[in-house]
Amino acid sequence: METYRSEITGHLDIQVDNKEDEFEGQIEKWQDVLIHGDPEGLRSFSQFLMKVADLNQESIPDKDLPYGEREHYHLRPQWDLAKSSVQVIVGRLDAKGTGHFYDSYVSKDAEKK
Repeated sequence: METYRSEITGHLDIQVDNKEDEFEGQIEKWQDVLIHGDPEGLRSFSQFLMKVADLNQESIPDKDLPYGEREHYHLRPQWDLAKSSVQVIVGRLDAKGTGHFYDSYVSKDAEKK
């Protein structure tokens, strides 16, 4: 059995920070995603993101990535990330074969998808 070796090197911590504020009787809640790392951790995360972005989903056999699905990777605390991190799933927005984004996606730019 081969030993797991993470693509993320150095130190990388990803956490979700739940925020809440009250103004004139209205409570507003939101979340911040905090990504912190040392230079090596941030660089390896950047390289990992480029690998996902540059991946040719069309070249992956349908038995491994069916038509209409999206490639994704799980980054796990203790293995890929700091023990204090949450599990993170990094994936492609565009589906294999169609290029469609999932239905719940809302673009920051009204002119685009």
